[in-house]
Amino acid sequence: MRIAVLHGSTREEGNTEALTEIVLDGLERTDIYLRGKTIKPIHDQRHEEGGFDPVDDDYDGIVQEVLAHDILVFTTPVYWYGPSGILKNFIDRWSQSLRDTRYNFKEAMAKKEAYVIVVGGDNPRIKALPLIQMLKYTFDFVGMSLEGYVIGKASRPGDIKGDSRAIAEAQWLNRELKKKAGC
Repeated sequence: MRIAVLHGSTREEGNTEALTEIVLDGLERTDIYLRGKTIKPIHDQRHEEGGFDPVDDDYDGIVQEVLAHDILVFTTPVYWYGPSGILKNFIDRWSQSLRDTRYNFKEAMAKKEAYVIVVGGDNPRIKALPLIQMLKYTFDFVGMSLEGYVIGKASRPGDIKGDSRAIAEAQWLNRELKKKAGC
């Protein structure tokens, strides 16, 4: 069981990463920090002859890394009731991967399990639900199962430490992932 974490926060060592660390404590994983990558916005060419033009950025390398893992953990702060722009940009580019002849993206993604970790400041257990639903529909489209999610409440740096519910849920998910990993 290989785990890849797609870190969608633009802040190093912020609340989203702190909650993620609790979920993945003691588990071997590959961390992909999207904030350190260049992922250009999609130029939609789905209906053009020849399809998408190649794009000179880090996206292909990230996708190849993702495809080499069994479990994908998507992490993001709640930005305007959705995921961060860098995570959304990465997902938007899946349109290009769906038509890439180098691999069968949809079939490969259907073999993976997804988890989501989000942190927001303004009533996130309600207001982050559209984000969770958006990701669920996206995962459904490629046949990937959403196995679980944790929503934390935090605004200022370090606030996540005060969300005992999110910490308990993160610890529970950690135990479940360790069972899957045989730890």
